[in-house]
Amino acid sequence: MLHLKNICAGYGNGDILHEITFDLPLGQNLCILGPNGCGKSTLLRTISGLLDSRGELTLDGKPVAAMRRPEIASHIAMMSQMSTVYFSFSVYETVMMGRYQKLRRGLFASPSREDKQCVEQYLRATGLEPLRERQISELSGGQLQRVFLARTLAQEPEIILLDEPTNHLDLKHQTELVSYLKNWSQEKGRTVIGVLHDINLSLMLSEQLLFLKNGSVAGMGPANMLLTREFLHEVYDMDVASYMMASLKRWEQVS
Repeated sequence: MLHLKNICAGYGNGDILHEITFDLPLGQNLCILGPNGCGKSTLLRTISGLLDSRGELTLDGKPVAAMRRPEIASHIAMMSQMSTVYFSFSVYETVMMGRYQKLRRGLFASPSREDKQCVEQYLRATGLEPLRERQISELSGGQLQRVFLARTLAQEPEIILLDEPTNHLDLKHQTELVSYLKNWSQEKGRTVIGVLHDINLSLMLSEQLLFLKNGSVAGMGPANMLLTREFLHEVYDMDVASYMMASLKRWEQVS
């Protein structure tokens, strides 16, 4: 169980998150939505232990703040939004980095047969096998996004935190990625917590939604309870339902 109670967190002297409280059983996915700047990425960084917070944040009853980084990494993996600064390793080497916290003799130990099999599995799952020897500095944004996802999956945590994982991906790879993540979590009994802007993709991944606004929880629960015209208007300050209906009418013109 991931437990948050009255969590406040931010940068410098100001809080971005205010009194965040919810419980999430392991094995259940959650999508976090809301307007830009509402605290979605900050919430992921807080859950991952990368950002100090006030309040209660526990995993299976143990305070995350009391865990050392290797212990956190064995339970929680986070894939952040892509940075333009990275060292140029091969695709294979980059995905293998996800296994380092499992190496018995530390960072410089030789990968085991199990480690290599795991990397091969996620190279195939993300469609990266043909690119395995390519330097990541030579990849497109969408290819690089899949490399970082494969590295996160290779860590084999209980919880994966994904910050806008479909950025830089075309429509085909967006839907394939979300479908794969849902199947992965169902088969393994693990949890995916994803920050997404696309409500349709969120519904593909999870039945549980958490909406933030101005750093506070605007609503959390099943999609069929939250996705009302009034609630979405309150969160986004616009008539989201009318916008989506207008989009559907435009699609009706596509033969």
